[in-house]
Amino acid sequence: MKDLEKHKKEWQQNKCDPSRERKKEFKTDAGIPLEPLYLPELSQNYADDLGFPGEFPYTRGVQPGMYRSRFWTMRQYAGFGSAEETNNRFKYLLDSGTTGLSVAFDLPTQIGYDSDHILSDGEVGKVGVPISSLQDMEILLEGIPLDKVSTSMTINSTAAILLALYIAVAEKQGIDLKKLSGTIQNDLLKEYIARGTYIYPPDASMRIITDIFSYCAEKMPRWNTISISGYHIREAGSDAVQEVAFTLANAVTYVQAAINAGLNVDDFTSRISFFFSAHNNFFEEIAKFRAARKMWATIMKTRFKARNEKSLRMRFHAQTGGSTLTAQQPENNIVRVTLQALAAVLGGTQSLHTNSFDEALALPTEESVRIALRTQQIIAHESGVTDTCDPTAGSYYIEFLTKEIEKRAYQYIDKIDELGGSVDAIKKGFFQGEISNRAYEYQREIETGEKIIVGVNKYVQEEKPVTEILKIKEEMIKQQINRIKEFKNKRDKDKVSAARQRLESATAGSENLMSPIINCVKNSVSLGEISDSLRTVFGSYEEGH
Repeated sequence: MKDLEKHKKEWQQNKCDPSRERKKEFKTDAGIPLEPLYLPELSQNYADDLGFPGEFPYTRGVQPGMYRSRFWTMRQYAGFGSAEETNNRFKYLLDSGTTGLSVAFDLPTQIGYDSDHILSDGEVGKVGVPISSLQDMEILLEGIPLDKVSTSMTINSTAAILLALYIAVAEKQGIDLKKLSGTIQNDLLKEYIARGTYIYPPDASMRIITDIFSYCAEKMPRWNTISISGYHIREAGSDAVQEVAFTLANAVTYVQAAINAGLNVDDFTSRISFFFSAHNNFFEEIAKFRAARKMWATIMKTRFKARNEKSLRMRFHAQTGGSTLTAQQPENNIVRVTLQALAAVLGGTQSLHTNSFDEALALPTEESVRIALRTQQIIAHESGVTDTCDPTAGSYYIEFLTKEIEKRAYQYIDKIDELGGSVDAIKKGFFQGEISNRAYEYQREIETGEKIIVGVNKYVQEEKPVTEILKIKEEMIKQQINRIKEFKNKRDKDKVSAARQRLESATAGSENLMSPIINCVKNSVSLGEISDSLRTVFGSYEEGH
C-alpha cells in the first residue's frame, strides 16, 4: 500500500497536468471533492464495512442471492382522472409485465377532502386518482387479485383511511388480511419538511402512525406499515447526503415513538421500508444506497438493540428523479431515466419505478409508460448486471464515496439529535433551511453554467410544441363529483353519525384508531368526513404556529 501511495504521488507530479483538465474542481452533486484517481484504503476493514450480501452490515445487499434469486418489483406509478380510468391503466400495466401496482392520489384525497368539497374545486383527478369513499376504492381495485399483487400507496396524512378502505375491499373479496402485501407511505415527518400535504399537528400524526404499526403487526404481517421517504426530500432540493441523513433521522424518530408507545422494537421494524430517489450522478447514487443500508443496520443494532435480523435490513423502493426531467427535449429524459434506474439496480433496490419521459409536461401516456417499464425489463434481462451480487464492490471510487457519504450523513444526524430529534428540528426549521440553501446552490450552478443540463443551459435548440400529452377529461371529474354526492344521499345517516361519534371518542382517548376508522368506511363514512372528525379533536397544523 505504501508503494502504491508513493507511485500515485509520482504519477500525479509527473504525468498529470491540472491545466489540461476540463474544470478547476471536480465534485459530486453533493459537493464531495474528487481526486483524479482512487486506490485501496490501507485502513479498510472489509468484514466490518462490507461483509457479504445478506449479512450485517448489508452494505452489499439485503439478500444473499440478490437478483440471481429474483428481480426487484417493477412498479409504475399510476392514478388520474377517475377510479375507472386508473383501474384500466392498472390492468394495462399488469398485462405489460408490471409486477406491482403503485397508486398516485389526487390532492384532495391527500389532504382529506372529498371530491365534492369546495376546496377540491379544480384539483379533482389532476395529479392522481380521487378516492372519497369505499365505492371509489372498489371501482379502483375491480378485477385485481389483492392476494397476488403487491400494492404501494403514496399517501400520508390520510394513510390510515386509505389502508382501511383497502382492507374493506379485501374482506369483500374474501381475502385473509394476512395474505395482503404492499406499502403505505405513511411518512408525515417529511411532509412537514418537504411536501406540505399535512393535516394534523406533528404529535397527532405520530400517534396515527404508531397506531398503524401496532394494528398491522397483529393483523397484516406482510404489509409495510411505513415507507420512510428520502425521495420527496431530494425532490425539494436536498443533495444525496442530506437525503440519507434526513431520512434516517426521521426513521429514528418513528422507531423511538413506537417504542415509547409500548411496542417491542423487533415486532414492527421488520415491516419498515424506505423510499429513495435515483438521480444522475451515477456513482454517487450507487454509493448513497450502499451507505444508507449500512447505516440503518448499524443504527438498529447499536442504538435500538434490535435482535431480529430482519429488523436490521433496509428494504427500499427507488424512483427515478422527477425533478431531473426536463420539458425541453423531453426524449432526453429516456436516457436520464435509464442511467438512474441502472444506478438503483446496482445500488440494490428491492422495488423500482421508472418515470416516463413526458412527465415534465403532463401525466404520462400509455406509450411513455410502456417505454419506462421496458427500460427496467431491458436492464433486468439484457444488461447482465443482475447476474452477480453487488457488481460495483471493489471499485475504489465506490468505496470512497460510500464511506464519505456515511461520514457526512452521521454528522447531520448528530446535529439533529442535538436539536432534540426530527420533530423539534422541524419546528426549528432546520431541515427546511438546509434543503433551501442546497437547492439555491444547485440552481446557481445551473444558471452560471457550472452545472450542465443538456437541452436546458447547453445544446439548446428550437423545438416544436409537444401535442401528444395526456389530458384529463372534464366528464371524468363531473362523474366523480356526482358519484360521491349520490353515495352520500343513499347511505344510512344514523349509521354514519354513530360511526363518526365512535371515532371522535376514540381520538379523544387512547384507543388504537385503526378499528374505528375501519368501522367508519364500512358504514359509508367518506374520507373527508373521517378527516373532519379527526380535525375536530386534533386540530389542523399551520407552519409557524
